[in-house]
Amino acid sequence: MDIFLLFIGFLLVLLGIVGSFLPVLPGPLTGWLGLLTLHFTSIIAINWTFLGITLAIAILIWVLDYIIPAIGTKRFGGSKNGVYGTTIGLFIGLFFIPIPFGLLIGAFFGALIGELMFDSKDTNRALKASFGSFIGILASATIKFSVSFVFVILFLMKFWEYKASFF
Repeated sequence: MDIFLLFIGFLLVLLGIVGSFLPVLPGPLTGWLGLLTLHFTSIIAINWTFLGITLAIAILIWVLDYIIPAIGTKRFGGSKNGVYGTTIGLFIGLFFIPIPFGLLIGAFFGALIGELMFDSKDTNRALKASFGSFIGILASATIKFSVSFVFVILFLMKFWEYKASFF
């Protein structure tokens, strides 16, 4: 059973990395589930404080994933309409655009439409704000990937420490 849990945990931390780029999987949360699965083996007992801190980080990153693109829009000169458009576009891209880049497309066009609704004559500002949204999505994906990668490293370090007990 321990080897099965080890295998499932390893798949989950790897899925966490994949989830950093796919909108349907919350990357860091999936990776954290891999760490939790490792804890449930009879061989490795991971500290609950460690699991709590990593869970808090995973949840924080998950929440920031929806906030960072809006911040990018605002930083690049977007109005409130652009920020709202980015947020609406993120959700539309997440649920209704079936291609892997739905979040990017949704956030970009959401910010663009929001800015054009605010001021239809200033297309340069609207494009600049949309670009900020795009940069925000890329920054968010980079953060998610980094945290998920750290979870893989932590998983492998814990396994390596107890590898003799498994095999």
